[in-house]
Amino acid sequence: MKTRTTQETRLYRTEMNDKILNSGFRDYNKFFALDNKAYIDGALPAKIKELMGLVGSMVLRCNDCIFYHIDRSIEEGASKDELMESFNIALIIGGSIVIPHLRYAFQAMDEIFEEKEKNGKLKE
Repeated sequence: MKTRTTQETRLYRTEMNDKILNSGFRDYNKFFALDNKAYIDGALPAKIKELMGLVGSMVLRCNDCIFYHIDRSIEEGASKDELMESFNIALIIGGSIVIPHLRYAFQAMDEIFEEKEKNGKLKE
């Protein structure tokens, strides 16, 4: 099974979200807006919220969600150590069923960091 590259994953997400949001079914737009608002800075910084979303995504076993929250966490300045501690919380909460998603998370994390380092886009 071929895994999408980070760029292909982002492009697919963007294209499909645009299709959904332009479908004319307004309830989708309302939910997406609510989801987006939940992850902006507030009493908790966006980075912490993204890491929380990552833990939930791993426990719920959603690889698309895992990729998204790793990508966003890194954008918000999360380090590898912060991500790995978050992975560990997910493993503790979810148990051994999380292990395949832990593998995926490590792969995604490494690829995203490599891409950002290559493009000089890591947040200091």
